[in-house]
Amino acid sequence: MSANFQSHLKEVGLAVLPITLVVVLLQIFLVNMPWVVFARFLIGVAMVLLGLLLFLQGVKIGLLPMGEAVGAELPKHGSMVFLLFFAFLLGFVVTVAEPDVRVLAHQVDFVSGGLVESNVLILTVALGVAVFVAMAMLRIVLKTPITWLLVGGYLMILILSFITPAAFVPIAFDAGGVTTGPVTVPFILALGLGTAAVIGGRSSFADGFGLIGLASIGPVIGVMILGMLYG
Repeated sequence: MSANFQSHLKEVGLAVLPITLVVVLLQIFLVNMPWVVFARFLIGVAMVLLGLLLFLQGVKIGLLPMGEAVGAELPKHGSMVFLLFFAFLLGFVVTVAEPDVRVLAHQVDFVSGGLVESNVLILTVALGVAVFVAMAMLRIVLKTPITWLLVGGYLMILILSFITPAAFVPIAFDAGGVTTGPVTVPFILALGLGTAAVIGGRSSFADGFGLIGLASIGPVIGVMILGMLYG
């Protein structure tokens, strides 16, 4: 068993076993749920352990190296339009593939009785992420302080929160949260690190991070605007 696999196994165990222990103690001393339900919980825990282990291996082997490689290659073509277009495109497609976004969209579709269709919400969130990923890449190239974008973005959110129908405001903030999921974060983060690493005079530590924080602003603004259209 490789050291990398052992490290991931330990990480997954530390993430899942504490909550499992709490539920087991509750079952023994307090809740006393039907044993069929409890057995299903234990089976689910085993599946989660296996799934997380495979996921971490996949991220380490595939998503992170590919994200860094793509981020490193895009600036070499010398075209700002080329860089921003593919940053937008990658931000869009990884968000569409994000399981957390789909869960939120289906829940909103169900609770709203089909008023806000899941596909509409998914596309809105994906467009929001895509726009702000492109802006984050532009920030790296132009050496713009991230503070300006964060302050501007959240100031816009604050203004829109007074205009957007009240029902859409909490959905918008949840939309920002679900974009920090297991598919979006590794790829976009690696994309920024790869881009910052190959641009002259840029620090991967100082400029490669922040894409996730900026990307989470886009869906909030997008869903608020969607709410105003529905309203």
